[in-house]
Amino acid sequence: MTEILALAATAWGVAMAVSPLLQVRRMRATGSSADLSIGYLSVLQVGFCLWFSYGVALGNPALMVSNAAALVFGLLTIAIARRLRHQGSGPRDEIKTAGDSR
Repeated sequence: MTEILALAATAWGVAMAVSPLLQVRRMRATGSSADLSIGYLSVLQVGFCLWFSYGVALGNPALMVSNAAALVFGLLTIAIARRLRHQGSGPRDEIKTAGDSR
């Protein structure tokens, strides 16, 4: 039973790790990363790094695989968001408020 749970947890962990690609798809479609919190993703990356390190220390592949994948896709998402922000601050990169008439 433990092996089945480890396999299921690893598979779901990898699915969770790939989920930032949904945000990448949205950023590419809108041409903006203004609605993405890079700080939030950065905090998550520290956590994934710690969990990956813990998995290495334990020799636990379930922790290593899922958290390594989360690190890769999270860093990719941050890199794309930063690139979009540095391409210019045109109207698509600004956050508009309800009363903003620009």
